Amino acid sequence: MRPNREHLAALLAVVDTGTFEAAAAALHVTPSAISQRIKALESQLGHVVVIRSNPCRVTDPGARLLRMARQIELLERETFSGMGSQSPVVDLPVAVNADSLATWFPTVLSRVAAHRGIQLRLYVEDQEHTTALMRDATALAAVASDRAPVQGCSVEPLGAMRYVPVATPGLLEMHTSGRRIDWQALPVVRFNDKDDLQHDILAAHGVSRPDVCHVMPSSEGFAKAVHAGLGWGALPESDLGDSLARGSLRRLGARLHVDVPLYWQRWRIDSPALGLLSDAVRHAARAALRS
Repeated sequence: MRPNREHLAALLAVVDTGTFEAAAAALHVTPSAISQRIKALESQLGHVVVIRSNPCRVTDPGARLLRMARQIELLERETFSGMGSQSPVVDLPVAVNADSLATWFPTVLSRVAAHRGIQLRLYVEDQEHTTALMRDATALAAVASDRAPVQGCSVEPLGAMRYVPVATPGLLEMHTSGRRIDWQALPVVRFNDKDDLQHDILAAHGVSRPDVCHVMPSSEGFAKAVHAGLGWGALPESDLGDSLARGSLRRLGARLHVDVPLYWQRWRIDSPALGLLSDAVRHAARAALRS
């Protein structure tokens, strides 16, 4: 089978915008036209390719078509890039974890900003789940903690991000007897339900469900919650600044930390824009992460 190009463009637009209506606006057609093109794809393939949820998601067969659609678009745009003043912008959807985005990844943005014709579209997800966005072809590159390459992708180590469990002195003193921390009673802050850093530390101390668990789904908000004494949390080493030296935060154990190895996964495709982005990621990671 050879899918119609307009049908593939409709699939790409639905996934990238999240709804049939937004896809129609992006392609300057009616929502009915988008629906008809998706139905034509499904009829030709013999499988459902899009789950009509909010936002829309692709099925496994749909992910295969989406991957092809994204590669075609990338190659087309790069072929015409530099051939005239109205060259199309190269779109690079990338998955990155929130802590990287809040710490070292902005350096990547600065390097990419120096090059015209590249459009970054970032998806923020936990580092253990960014590769899922690669598998369904939502993203073509990702900062991930999974070293096993997604099919059709290459993987390379970037370094490790160190997390240090800390709390305010006042909060810690309320839940410490002698030198023993009451991990069960000590309130904890989590980024979201996928954040296992604090869970792993608690499990090592025999606690599966602490009495109080605050959820703060923002890297900046998470750090502020810990600094405010709302609960303890594992902060990126680079976020600590001089707080330990000033005594505004205290470590929960002198040697207690968690090193999370990070990897760069990207499609194996000859793309100057993706190569430029990969170089920027390597450069920024080399300067910020532990080897």
